[in-house]
Amino acid sequence: MFADYACFNTTVVNSPNKRIFKVTIFNDKMVTDLIFEVPNIMGKEFTIRLLENEYWWGGIVDDGIFMPYGYIEHSRDMTNFNGNQCSPLLISNKGRYVWSQERFTYTFKGRELQIKSDFGDVEFGSGYRNLREVYRFVSKKYFPPSGTIPDKLLFTAPQYNLWIELLYEPTQQKVLEYAQAVIENDMPPGVLMIDDNWQQYYGSWEFHPGRFPNPEEMVEKLNEMGFKVMLWVCPMISPDTATFRMLRDKGYLIKDKNGEIAIRKWWNGYSSLIDCTNPNAVQWFQSQMDNLIDRYGIDGFKLDAGDPEFYEDSDICAVPTTKNGHCEAWAKVGLKYALNEYRACWKMAGFPLVQRLKDKNHSWEGNGLASLIPNGLAQGLMGYAFNCPDMIGGGEYLNFLANAAQLDQELFVRYAQCAALFPMMQFSAAPWRVLDKQHLSYCVEAAKLHVNMGDTIVKLAEHAAKTGEPIMRHMAYVFPDGGYEKIADQFMLGDNILVAPVLKKGAVTRKVVFPEGTWLGDDGSEITGPRTVEVEVPLSRLPWYRKVKY
Repeated sequence: MFADYACFNTTVVNSPNKRIFKVTIFNDKMVTDLIFEVPNIMGKEFTIRLLENEYWWGGIVDDGIFMPYGYIEHSRDMTNFNGNQCSPLLISNKGRYVWSQERFTYTFKGRELQIKSDFGDVEFGSGYRNLREVYRFVSKKYFPPSGTIPDKLLFTAPQYNLWIELLYEPTQQKVLEYAQAVIENDMPPGVLMIDDNWQQYYGSWEFHPGRFPNPEEMVEKLNEMGFKVMLWVCPMISPDTATFRMLRDKGYLIKDKNGEIAIRKWWNGYSSLIDCTNPNAVQWFQSQMDNLIDRYGIDGFKLDAGDPEFYEDSDICAVPTTKNGHCEAWAKVGLKYALNEYRACWKMAGFPLVQRLKDKNHSWEGNGLASLIPNGLAQGLMGYAFNCPDMIGGGEYLNFLANAAQLDQELFVRYAQCAALFPMMQFSAAPWRVLDKQHLSYCVEAAKLHVNMGDTIVKLAEHAAKTGEPIMRHMAYVFPDGGYEKIADQFMLGDNILVAPVLKKGAVTRKVVFPEGTWLGDDGSEITGPRTVEVEVPLSRLPWYRKVKY
């Protein structure tokens, strides 16, 4: 009917329950205004019929390996984060979205998306052309960017977390030896994280005097080497301690439904929990962190735990909330510090918080190397732009220790290469200890590549802080008409850098999907898309390409 018309202008008016479009079309004889409505759905339970070739992302970051949703059956209750970030958001490549302020359950079954909530209304909206358009709309409306980024060093240099190397036995001497080995092996200094058990007990955030006899001197030496220093903290308080009794008497600890101080099991035993809905409790906790900054020169904090599984909806606290709400309150504690890191997070998209992927296995498949890209892409599409892959080689320490006698050096190198062009990269197991000289050299090259790309990554981070757009982007986000929705083994760094890490053991070639345009490779090759090309990928190579503008 309108084949002979051209579109002159399109305007959109939003209202609580619908979106009203006015489209002006014209030809050489007439101008006509067409007005139509796209209704929104609000409710606690409804079903959405999927469109042809419609795919969805969102919900649980750890489910990135199952994304996009829409062609296999999948269900999730957002009470279970599975150890990573979560957002009450689903978005599709057809410009449709689902959002709620509270958690809900979603099920993809057949050609339907079923939504159910026991807590609050869920909104379904549509009317956008593609994945990028709908993401930018929901970002601006529901989790607008803060305008600030975490500390730049997190993006411009590798991070070094001492967890795998030192586990529960960090000491001042071991920390300094690790840092010195970084320099001696020609790796770039960056942020160094001292993990669990540096402190006397949970809640007493003071260095253990036996393991760290002179922490101020240690930090000074680390700074001289070029490192900034982060310490691990958590919201747990060890029972039967002076700190516990003081916080109990002040009313700063969470109580269970019976009015008793809640003692919860977590991976390190049994502890009480600081009530992060209580401003006075948060002020006390931050005063402990500020003391570490003022007294010893500490630069920032890895804020761990806080997972919803350690709380109950029935808990008694200063401001009534849910399990997810407690996780959100813990995340807000870290906003005071530019140098920060979280792993479990609820509804904190848009804020300048570093979001690391959960602990990964020393494996190629499953919760190993293969999960980094799809889960990292999920982070970006849920608003967690400042994302970091897990520790190189795998940070799940029980799995790492189980493989310690037969570590796969090829896997370790491919982990480092995959992480190199993420917004951040993080080492833990010492490459110089677990690798031979040749494999170590490839990891050093990956670390230096990240440093060389640091300015580019920072610019993308600053763009994310202004617009909310991901730094690490899905192919379908940048090229919505390319049919790239199911590609989960390569990604875009911004709009113009294509990264295609090697994820298969023993691979010497891999297929790379090139979108439209001309792409200049790290190896000097020039390829014009759209087309798929099988490229050579020796162990020394991370294939990446920059779009050329002629």
